[in-house]
Amino acid sequence: MNHFELVQGSGGPELACEGVPLAKIAEAVGTPVYVYSSATLERHFTVLRDALTGAGLKDPLIAFAVKANPNVAVLRTLAAVGAGADVVSEGEIRRALAAGVPPDRIVFSGVGKTEAEVAFALETGVAEINLESEPELALVNRVAQQMGKRATVAIRVNPDVEAGGHAKISTGKAENKFGVSFGEAERLYANASNMAGVRPVGVACHIGSQITDLAPMEAAFKKMRGLVERLRAEGLSVERLDLGGGLGAPYFNSATPPAPADYAAMIARTMAGLTDIQFAFEPGRMIAANAGVLVAKVLHVNARPEGRKFLVLDAAMNDLLRPAMYDAFHDIRPVKPREGDPATYDVVGPICETGDTFTRDRALPPLEAGDLIAFMTAGAYGAAMSSEYNSRLLVPEVLVKGDQFAVVRPRPTYDDMLAKEQSAPWL
Repeated sequence: MNHFELVQGSGGPELACEGVPLAKIAEAVGTPVYVYSSATLERHFTVLRDALTGAGLKDPLIAFAVKANPNVAVLRTLAAVGAGADVVSEGEIRRALAAGVPPDRIVFSGVGKTEAEVAFALETGVAEINLESEPELALVNRVAQQMGKRATVAIRVNPDVEAGGHAKISTGKAENKFGVSFGEAERLYANASNMAGVRPVGVACHIGSQITDLAPMEAAFKKMRGLVERLRAEGLSVERLDLGGGLGAPYFNSATPPAPADYAAMIARTMAGLTDIQFAFEPGRMIAANAGVLVAKVLHVNARPEGRKFLVLDAAMNDLLRPAMYDAFHDIRPVKPREGDPATYDVVGPICETGDTFTRDRALPPLEAGDLIAFMTAGAYGAAMSSEYNSRLLVPEVLVKGDQFAVVRPRPTYDDMLAKEQSAPWL
């Protein structure tokens, strides 16, 4: 469920976010612009939390994947209803802290942590550092000892289970860069238990993103349960099992993802009888995707003599990269629908690359220059992956709550963009 619905405006039906028409935001802020719904963010988190606790998983740590949407206002909205943060850089740790996420609800993941980032995480007191390799274990142990601390860590395992909506977001196969094998995990966990600078508390996995089938998750989770039981049989303490994220969001053209209640029931069934352990989760897309849209304006319709129509927008691949990078589908809706027969368009942006194409041969309601459209399900990996390619200004972000809206990341000026650079002394 999301809170982007058609409401009756003075000129007819129009798309609104909660109680605010998108056209009102576009008029005040300009386009393109990302718009997020507080109610959707809150609902998606609480539905997942209630499903997990209702299935008997007591006090789960639900750490929102900051990479999906790192806007501090979004993180603050989620922190207020109890979300922690799954982070993969010092910058994301700082964003989580700025949003009011308690350090003991922050999980530090990622395959390439630097010495400085590890030191910052230890100084901050994050809940755990997920270790992805033997060199990383050695790094964390060394840094922690230098600081006179003992790092709380988990070993991330690669369960060799394929899942995810695209090869580039599948992370659980043996050939992927993430985590260690089960055999390595047992050896590293035992070694870590004897190190002065680390305290292993659990194991973790994450097999991919945009997963719409519970079967690969269940296969991976059964393997993780077996690992926990083997480690405990060796006399090692395992207090936490981090099952990652990956549950998909509905992108309208894709298979409907499992309901959170079905996901939670599968976990409860798979982990039945496994006691004295805290479960952790790292959802991102399922919480944020349908909580955001990208609003853009039609610049013109370029009708070619051979019959192809290009719908040229003021938004581009630098604003929403997913279609160009992942061949991703986003539903496109007119903000103020017109009456008339649909037409078939190639929807494109102004960047000087053929790859700046959002979709081809898409049937849409009639559209004209000046009309507003909304890319749906754009709240995850939208603004987070945007750039200034072609020296285009970053898109502003707006958060809505009820009948109020606020700009939570303003559109920079060209002076702002140029001020980030400086000339070389010989120029």
